[in-house]
Amino acid sequence: MRGKRFGTGLSLAAGALAACGLAFAPTAAAVDPGTATVNADCGSYGGGDATLTATQSGTSATITLHTSSVTAPVSLGQDSLVSELTMVKADGGTVTFKGTKNPAMSTGDALEVGPLSGTVAPGDSLEAYGGTLKVTAFGFITITCTATGPQAPGPFVFD
Repeated sequence: MRGKRFGTGLSLAAGALAACGLAFAPTAAAVDPGTATVNADCGSYGGGDATLTATQSGTSATITLHTSSVTAPVSLGQDSLVSELTMVKADGGTVTFKGTKNPAMSTGDALEVGPLSGTVAPGDSLEAYGGTLKVTAFGFITITCTATGPQAPGPFVFD
């Protein structure tokens, strides 16, 4: 009888430890889709398709934007651009992603900015259409882009 109780006690203890382990395990956050495309108009700097790539870690999220439709107007050093991407929330309001991250670019290279950092809440659904991207170089050259239609395959939905 003593062996049975001991075995039952171990089973209960193991079950309790497993439950605690699940309760304290880090949650895996994900954004879906991870990549989307949008067609953007950047005024005199051009326009066309751009690829947005999103990542998430808890309430922190990043978005990187790459487009060969808009090119660097001059040579740019690494991390020299000030970028701000404002996205529209499905339930109203906006979320802004900011940063100064970019690769070095020669005149005519495809524009790439990010990762730009922002804060999201679980369930946030963010769309580029209706928002803007502002990229500033040297403090006075500003490129402002707006989406001409919804992003595909759809908005970013954050966990």
